[in-house]
Amino acid sequence: MKLLIKGGRVIDPANGTDEILDILVEDGIIAELKRFFDAKGQGAKVIDAQGKTVVPGLVDMHAHLREPGFEHKETIETGCLAAAAGGFTTVACMANTLPVNDNASVTRIILERATAVGTIDVLPVGAVTKGLMGEELAEFGPMKEAGVVAFCDDGNPIMDSGLLRRALEWSGKWGLPILSHCEDLNLSRGGVMNEGDLSKELGLQGIPPAAEEVMVARDIILADLTKGKLHLCHVSTAGSVELIQRAKSKGIPVTAETAPHYFTLTEKAVRDHGTNAKINPPLRTPLDREAIKDGLKDGTIDAIATDHAPHEAASKEADFSRAPSGIIGLETALSLTLRLVDEGVLSMDGAIAKLSTNPSRILGLNRGTLSKGSRADLTIFEPKREFVLEKAGFRSKARNTPFDGWKLRGVVELTIARGKIVYQGNDSIC
Repeated sequence: MKLLIKGGRVIDPANGTDEILDILVEDGIIAELKRFFDAKGQGAKVIDAQGKTVVPGLVDMHAHLREPGFEHKETIETGCLAAAAGGFTTVACMANTLPVNDNASVTRIILERATAVGTIDVLPVGAVTKGLMGEELAEFGPMKEAGVVAFCDDGNPIMDSGLLRRALEWSGKWGLPILSHCEDLNLSRGGVMNEGDLSKELGLQGIPPAAEEVMVARDIILADLTKGKLHLCHVSTAGSVELIQRAKSKGIPVTAETAPHYFTLTEKAVRDHGTNAKINPPLRTPLDREAIKDGLKDGTIDAIATDHAPHEAASKEADFSRAPSGIIGLETALSLTLRLVDEGVLSMDGAIAKLSTNPSRILGLNRGTLSKGSRADLTIFEPKREFVLEKAGFRSKARNTPFDGWKLRGVVELTIARGKIVYQGNDSIC
């Protein structure tokens, strides 16, 4: 299929592009970009992008698609539909499936299922340790050959420092990053929200910021020792931002991500939204939220990932202490990130870099760009168009979001993956 995208504001952080251009897509590749194309002479389907913004397809480097094993929460198919509706053309899915993605066989199952769905690209993240138990390294080599793009025990911190050291050493050998869930279980065990006055008021056991920061510090030290590829997941505290900033100033090889809920919400959302605001690491204080914004602004935090964590309604309706942690985010990430543009925290170019270009770079992917000859992964959206978020309309199976009813702006009009339209307006065309 040939597509001609005409008259959109093209933003490509990888090339420093921000101008009105036409884009010709042919055979899944960006064939040409220039100011004006003769639509009749191209023989292509014409997409009018005037007044809209055209960017590289968004890349989520941290999501939970639940399949295999937890299809009652989400499937690869429903997760891909949600991703496409949110403007994502690539999603890296975590290993905490059943069975755990700790071997090449499970990796291949995920890839085969994603190919059968045929919507966007799903890139498996392999487990660091067998069974996510934190005791024995998984089979990195066979998993890389099968197609994983990183290794992570997300949801389970690697408490054994010697084991993480070996994992980081292997990460250098295999050229794939270790995505680290930073949580000291000796400090967080039993906690369900941020530790502070509000947790005491609500009678809930808290998790201190130190539970994250102790492990961030340890991981940075090990990254410096091994020169391995360390990426820190879902950064949530001011202390973590400061530690990462210091590490980068010393040239230590570390990258980091946060999620939209950490620069949007605070722990007070627990009072307002109950279990739909229960997340791990937990929502923190206004001071932490501002530090996350500062970290995004100055480049300390490289990427914005969704940490899309779908759960069925029944599990979230349980008592707060027993309900699972997690917020869905594939269909809200872009609009929530655009709030940072409105606030002057990020430029539009900077926001797209956090959502596309930088995640691609960290994972070593040839994506996140609109360069001539690159894959035709594009997202077209209206940045100023307002809407009221209604979770009932989500493509995801899950509804566990604290943002229901929020007035947001930034509507995805079209998502194109490998030159194929996979989402258009309110209808998926898969």
